Amino acid sequence: MDVIPLFPLGTPLFPGVVLPLQVFEPRYRRLVRDLLEQPEGTARCFGVVAIRQGWEVEQVAPAEALYDVGCTARLQSVRPQPDGGFRIVTVGGDRFRLLDLLVGEDPPYLQAEVEWLAEEEAAEEAAGDHEGLATPRGWPADAAGDLAAHDDLVSAVARGSMEVLVRGVGGLFARYVAAVTALTGEVDGEEPDTADLLDAVSGDPRALSYLVASAALLTTEDRQTLLAESATRRRLQTESRLLRRELTLLETVGAVPAPIQRFAGPRSVN
Repeated sequence: MDVIPLFPLGTPLFPGVVLPLQVFEPRYRRLVRDLLEQPEGTARCFGVVAIRQGWEVEQVAPAEALYDVGCTARLQSVRPQPDGGFRIVTVGGDRFRLLDLLVGEDPPYLQAEVEWLAEEEAAEEAAGDHEGLATPRGWPADAAGDLAAHDDLVSAVARGSMEVLVRGVGGLFARYVAAVTALTGEVDGEEPDTADLLDAVSGDPRALSYLVASAALLTTEDRQTLLAESATRRRLQTESRLLRRELTLLETVGAVPAPIQRFAGPRSVN
């Protein structure tokens, strides 16, 4: 369990995603100054947690206004502004779950006791998500070779199914961006460079899952569900369903979720 400073925002941050921020509130100016005063080589980061829609952190207990799963933001660059504020660039780091919120006058910003959430990549690959491929009953205890061969087969099937899932989500995401662009024209004055984004996460299913989660025009609730999911396979499966749902709305109703947000920068994945 660790204590970290918190920065509530209107939407979740995902691991590996670049998040630029303009810091103008006095308490968060103090947060940036506190981070900069840490010794060189120290991980200068704070936790980003999403605010529940319709809630104001200042008007209710923070524990009620905030989602309980967030992501750290690692400070990458800081540009002091003439008014005393800062322009900063951060990158999403590790996911965490809030255990307790600490509210005080010094420091003036929220802090939280958190537990770190591990990714389930190794466990999920070992399990293989292989319905119907469990170890056969009745195999003798000394059939080590047969069991090893069975495990190799299960792993191969798991890898193959992950590759199919990745291709499917990548294709749906490309269609989704094209459909939004066809209805809205240019986004923030630039064509979304989907091919470059997908190339950037090529061969990394986890990075692809976080790219889609951060770039698609999903509700905060949908994004929060994706952030809370610890297994890449299940996250991609959920995104496949969400993208199909959104494509149906785009292609049949011609409706685009609001607000429009840029698909390209700053949603690159490190």
